[in-house]
Amino acid sequence: METLSAVLVEPFLSIAEAPMFFFEVLIGGLLSGVMYALVALGFVLIFKASGVFNFAQGAMVLFAALFFVGFIDLGWPIWLALIVTVLVMILLALAIERVVLRPLVNQDPIILFMATIGITFFLDGFGQTLWGSDVRRLDIGIPEDPLIIAGLYLNLFDIYAAVICGLLVLGLALFFQFTPTGRALRAVADDHQAAMSIGVPLNVIWAIVWTVAGLVGLVAGVLWGAKLGVQFNLALIALKALPVLILGGFTSVPGAIVGGLIIGAGEKVAEVFWGDALGGAIEDWFAYMLAMVFLLFRPQGLFGEKIIERV
Repeated sequence: METLSAVLVEPFLSIAEAPMFFFEVLIGGLLSGVMYALVALGFVLIFKASGVFNFAQGAMVLFAALFFVGFIDLGWPIWLALIVTVLVMILLALAIERVVLRPLVNQDPIILFMATIGITFFLDGFGQTLWGSDVRRLDIGIPEDPLIIAGLYLNLFDIYAAVICGLLVLGLALFFQFTPTGRALRAVADDHQAAMSIGVPLNVIWAIVWTVAGLVGLVAGVLWGAKLGVQFNLALIALKALPVLILGGFTSVPGAIVGGLIIGAGEKVAEVFWGDALGGAIEDWFAYMLAMVFLLFRPQGLFGEKIIERV
């Protein structure tokens, strides 16, 4: 009992003794959480529009990063590599909608989910065939120097990345809330058949949503690739958005944002202050354990809607 008490109490004593260090870790986690929220937003948009959990979102992040860094390695300027990679992701989204999704309209959700698993393996294999499997360094010109604000040491790259992701998340939220396309997307999310009956083109909406998810994957892939190197582990890192969705709710844009911040901050604080006491590497599994707790007590997430089925 004394050992367990020490494990639980000692981190709080460390926080009390060094509150500034705690705030540094917390803010660093929140900045990382914004990047999780961006990837989670891609999941939310596709799930809202089609009712499909896109398991391929992580592979899309990796796929975009591989093409971007590959073009740069060929000697292309960054702006040209970015434009061409955007076009690649748009073509990929259109191909997925036309070749995979359109033939499966009105099929059971599990069939569409299995289709996204197939897309995942295809993108992983195709990307490795084209660009190889070596870790690639990506420099996009964002400085990584420490920044001191009110005595807090912060990573300048994390701040830039969080601002970029935050602006993109805000722009997408406003787009889908206040534009005709956004209203059409919400109509499709509420009822596919009713939306089609009033003239909303389901195929067009799906193409738009998958294109946006591809562009979200591009931004996340470039930023994570610049921070960690472009490697096949990026697809697994991107799937950290799954616990984010469980916390925030699969259909909620605000939930994706809040869930991302909770996961980002929680895993950093847990790793730094509880890591040694629990054997280390908490950051790898903390998000999934927290998601499991939510599944037990609030399976619809913080902002998700309760689903009541009458039988």
